[in-house]
Amino acid sequence: MTLGQRIAQKRKELGLSQEGLGEQLGVSRQAIYKWESDASLPEIDKLITLSKIFSVSVGWLLGVEEAPSPAEPPSGELTEAQLQMVQEIVDRYLAAQPKQAPPKRRRLVRLCGAAAVLALVAALFNLFSKLDRVTQDYNNLRYSVDNVSSNVNSQINSITYRVEDILKSQNSLTAEYSTALVSTDLGANTATFDIRAVPKTYVDGMTALFVARSEEETVELPVEPGVDHAFSGEITCPLTDNISLTVVFVTGDKRETQWLEDYYDLYTLSFPDLSLDGRLWFDMVHKKDNLLPPSEMPGVQIENHDDEGGHRPWGWRPEPPATVQVGLFQDRKLVMWYEEREVEININGVLTAVTAWFRPREVELDPDSIYSEVLLYTDAYGRQHLCDIDHIAYSAGEQRWDSPRNYDSSYDLSDWTF
Repeated sequence: MTLGQRIAQKRKELGLSQEGLGEQLGVSRQAIYKWESDASLPEIDKLITLSKIFSVSVGWLLGVEEAPSPAEPPSGELTEAQLQMVQEIVDRYLAAQPKQAPPKRRRLVRLCGAAAVLALVAALFNLFSKLDRVTQDYNNLRYSVDNVSSNVNSQINSITYRVEDILKSQNSLTAEYSTALVSTDLGANTATFDIRAVPKTYVDGMTALFVARSEEETVELPVEPGVDHAFSGEITCPLTDNISLTVVFVTGDKRETQWLEDYYDLYTLSFPDLSLDGRLWFDMVHKKDNLLPPSEMPGVQIENHDDEGGHRPWGWRPEPPATVQVGLFQDRKLVMWYEEREVEININGVLTAVTAWFRPREVELDPDSIYSEVLLYTDAYGRQHLCDIDHIAYSAGEQRWDSPRNYDSSYDLSDWTF
């Protein structure tokens, strides 16, 4: 199970929405969505806060340790297990006493036995109290260590960034530079950038080459010097989630390359920010058999979030020819597409017609496979994007269906068959 899947699992167990969890952490809903889809990682301080909200360790969130069983809070009274232990010790003590003795001696034995039992109970109570204090001290110490670790990591990251900035400045071939995203053409699936670079040392006859590397494709733009020996121009490359811009200064046979800027997630951000309110996990997590039932009211719904972090009502449907599809996949191969229809649900006390997607039939699941509920968006230009995915797998150890552990949650369309 990935970090994102663990966050999603615990959030759902607490009945929190992505927006609600974001409010507790002081981050946007989009940040939660990116964490859960493994598109980005939370910072150390957010991880610590998440561990407190979910009552798990940071190590469990990161997948490096198993989730501990919840500790019983310290109490001034003996627990049921402790009382049973005391009773067993007392029973063994009394059973070991002589069967027959004179009346006076028996009374003396009983008094001594009672005194011994009281002393034993007092000693055990004192021992358990000390153990509770030790446990509490350990938890406090662990919390302090986590805080120190967080502070040290923050300082290391800060120092690392400063060192990187200094090295970039010392090794820079440019006196100044700038890059900006000018436009995107979704029909052609391209992005256009404006680039300007001024070399630290200009030599007569120097030219430049702007280079845009968009995943596996490279685009080059030759440019001549302008005013103040500045090189500038617009370069267009395929729109992807990983675009790197560089400049190559050319003097005769000498070529010197300078990195300028990296752009991430531009392709993903060109699609609506949709999230899937699926039922796959909820329909199977408490079941003892392998039969996935048809979805019931209100079915599977979709929420569309705007750029400001707000959201529109459930059941969002795009304007044609764009489409939204929800489907069930087995090992990333399509099992069925869900049916789409309008239903009435209560939103803030008002019956509102919204779109919902329903699983049309029962499916027998294979315990050796991983099943996914997938939200596929196709825009007006035919571009397709997996907006949200919910996975389940059978856990033989726990004898139930649950979110899979250490699973590569790929959003690459080439990994999916439909």
